[in-house]
Amino acid sequence: MKGDGLVYYSGYYGSSGILYFALLAAIVLSMVASWHVKSVFKKYQDDRNMRGITGAQAANEILHRNGVYDVPVREIPGASLTDYYDPKNNSISLSSDVYHGTSAVAIGVACHEAGHALQYANEYVPAKVRMAIIPVTNIGSKLAVPLILAGLLLSRSIPYLYQLVYVGIICFALSTLFQLVTLPTEFDASRRAMENIRTYGVLQEEEAEKAGKVLRAAAMTYVAALAVSLLQLLRFLAIYGGRRRR
Repeated sequence: MKGDGLVYYSGYYGSSGILYFALLAAIVLSMVASWHVKSVFKKYQDDRNMRGITGAQAANEILHRNGVYDVPVREIPGASLTDYYDPKNNSISLSSDVYHGTSAVAIGVACHEAGHALQYANEYVPAKVRMAIIPVTNIGSKLAVPLILAGLLLSRSIPYLYQLVYVGIICFALSTLFQLVTLPTEFDASRRAMENIRTYGVLQEEEAEKAGKVLRAAAMTYVAALAVSLLQLLRFLAIYGGRRRR
């Protein structure tokens, strides 16, 4: 029995250690992906497109070409790549560099946000699911770690309260689910953007390639975010499982 316990002990900490280093690698990947998308945008942001249209004009053109006229495109202050589509008020907000930008990468980012608007106009299911679970996942992401810590601390006096760790892990799993649903939504928005850019000649082919580069780089940030969240969830499960069995 003692030998079995020793094997379990080393196996538990071995798997936990592997997950820890995998998580660190995923965090580094996330940082590199974020740096890469900013680097690609900066590299091409001064290259004016042949038509001379701005990001705002390109987003509006794609929306109108698809029969969508009720989505305003607004300028917001702040750094580049803070752009987003807000399904609550059905509007697109573009940073100044993208709103006024005439580079292929600015057009790509603007059209990506227009792609999100088209998803809602066409009732794209993953986008609707993502929107539906946002309130729950927001609460879950905020409560997860505090609940896990509370369970660990309070269970020293009241063992039953270790159940809070369960609840915390479930809350964290909800945030991982959000990242999972986000991935196809973002990939599809980029696909719609590039498809429309080429179909309606928003950019020349060489320019479209540059737009595709920034969108592919941005997609990797979502892949990395999912990897970080999934590995952290697995690490929580490994740590919890070890404590329960001991």
